Amino acid sequence: MNRRQQLKHARRQSGGLGISAVSHQGASLSSPQLASWVPVTASADADLLPELGTLVGRSRDLVRNNGIATAGVQTLVDNVVGVGLRLSALPDWRSLGTTAEWALEWQRQTERLWREWADSTDCDAARTLNFGGLTELMFRSQILNGDALALPLWLRRPGTRFATCLQVVESDRLSNPDNSMDGHGRRGGIEFDDYGAPLAYHIRKTHPGDYLMMGAGAVGQWQRIPARTAWGRQRVIHLHDKERTGQSRGKPVMSAVIQQFKMLDKYAGAELDAAVINAMMAAFIETEMDSETLIELLGGSADKADLEMRKRNKGRPKLKSGSIIPLYPGEKMAPFMPARPAAQFEAFTVAVMRHIAASMGLPYELLLKDFSKTNYSSARAALLEAWRTFRGRRDKLASYWAQPCYELWLEEAVNSGLIDAPDFYQNRAAYCRSKWIGPGRGWVDPVKEAQASQIRMNAGISTLEAECAEQGADWEEVLEQRARELAKMRELGIDAASLAAVAPLTFVENQSTQGGGND
Repeated sequence: MNRRQQLKHARRQSGGLGISAVSHQGASLSSPQLASWVPVTASADADLLPELGTLVGRSRDLVRNNGIATAGVQTLVDNVVGVGLRLSALPDWRSLGTTAEWALEWQRQTERLWREWADSTDCDAARTLNFGGLTELMFRSQILNGDALALPLWLRRPGTRFATCLQVVESDRLSNPDNSMDGHGRRGGIEFDDYGAPLAYHIRKTHPGDYLMMGAGAVGQWQRIPARTAWGRQRVIHLHDKERTGQSRGKPVMSAVIQQFKMLDKYAGAELDAAVINAMMAAFIETEMDSETLIELLGGSADKADLEMRKRNKGRPKLKSGSIIPLYPGEKMAPFMPARPAAQFEAFTVAVMRHIAASMGLPYELLLKDFSKTNYSSARAALLEAWRTFRGRRDKLASYWAQPCYELWLEEAVNSGLIDAPDFYQNRAAYCRSKWIGPGRGWVDPVKEAQASQIRMNAGISTLEAECAEQGADWEEVLEQRARELAKMRELGIDAASLAAVAPLTFVENQSTQGGGND
């Protein structure tokens, strides 16, 4: 018995006693507002996979041609990735039975070797991007396409110390061989076991839309790549957001607002066209002669009259801004009073933009880069809310992209003898423990927020490490650089205490409340 049959049965059981057929009004099929709204209840893949190609194509088109969509994606990339994620190796020395001093020395050695690999283009199989560039590309692909795919490879090349490198693959190439239908064990190009764990990925050797590759031998061929090697080394890194259990692929971040984006784009284009036309047209020219009189005047033939009118108008100036059109006898100028652009254009656009911004997890002000109508309190609240979104996405990017890459590289570094890690495979989690530092949050009011940071540390509810990480800095590097600066000041006879003096808090508060401060 389907849902409609169940509701009909419930109505009959109520016996016309006025008892509602549904407990939830949102489930009513008789309400005039909801009667035609009967969405399909399907699995996550059944809902997404048949429409994924259309969503991806439209998402890319928006980012190519819509400035607001481009700005939204770039804002997410800038705040989540920035110039890249910095490694802070934190081996669990207690679990390893060593000392904190050993862990500090191991950390410095590991981070030095990691920077050697990550800051060069040798980490990229194509040798065009460093690890920061690869991280940005992976995250941008995930936002734009819903999926980001990379293949860890082992390539020995002259002049390189490490063979581990990464090949980023367009997610369009992840598909079922011969474009076959999705089934129980294979969906969206991925093979799964009975528990939903990926077993292998089927990747097309060429992009399905690459017309430059037509005629190449690899066109129409797929390669099956196991998810892991026999000894457990990861062979495929697949980034995507899971919204439901059983979801095999991800979807673009703008999927829910593609329609609003496109309609707003059309509306703005129509208003822009109307504004241009209105700017060029100031008046109409009226004549007292009717069509019959004109025909008789010009020779009595409609065709001839039309020809003569074309000749007559040939010498007139074309419609353009600032032109002066001479009048013939019997003609007069009638004013043109346009009603465009519409008076509600800005208000309507702002309302739609707020809807779009909310869907992308961005404050309206940050999406439009417009804080002109925002006070300090509103701006800070908006940025704090945005920071939660950025931090959540950054943590996921670190967990599912940066950390697996670090573990793959560290395994090679240990096996090659560059890093000392006894019993590495038995204590892999302890050696691979790490933290990733992204771009800084920034400050709305640097003085107030710096003082708040100092208060948190003095109260014991925060640390220098945490405060530095919030601003994208490493606390040890900050202290070491500060020690060098203080030593140089003493060498030059500069009083460091006088330079460290800060204005009293009362003075800052007075400045903030006078002269049109932040609020």
